[in-house]
Amino acid sequence: MAQHIGEVAILVRDYDEALLWFTRKLGFIVKEDSPLPDGERWVRVGPRNGQTALRLARAKGDEQAAQIGRQAGGRVLCYLHTEDFRSEYAALLERGVRFTEAPRHESYGTVAVFVDLCGNRWDLVEHRNEHRAPSR
Repeated sequence: MAQHIGEVAILVRDYDEALLWFTRKLGFIVKEDSPLPDGERWVRVGPRNGQTALRLARAKGDEQAAQIGRQAGGRVLCYLHTEDFRSEYAALLERGVRFTEAPRHESYGTVAVFVDLCGNRWDLVEHRNEHRAPSR
């Protein structure tokens, strides 16, 4: 039996704000946006050809709100893989994505860290070969 990770939840302040950011800045598509009881929604976004999606979960209460942008405790939360780092990096810069460092070349490939609308850290990475980046 094959398995895969279907989606990963990420806390956001507002569904529509997050949808706009992920679709306009990262170029993701809306994979699902379904209403739920009590004004909640089941919202999933992701790369056009990607299997895994992000589940945009609107924070409820002070405890969850305090975790927005801090879900990985300051470490990189998500890794956005690309086959063409140079073009993808330029496109993200043009769309206003804020990188916290210049691209760097590591043993596993080319990488640069950016932040999403909530402050979560992401790696944009093009792997040189089958090596994977060490966990940070």
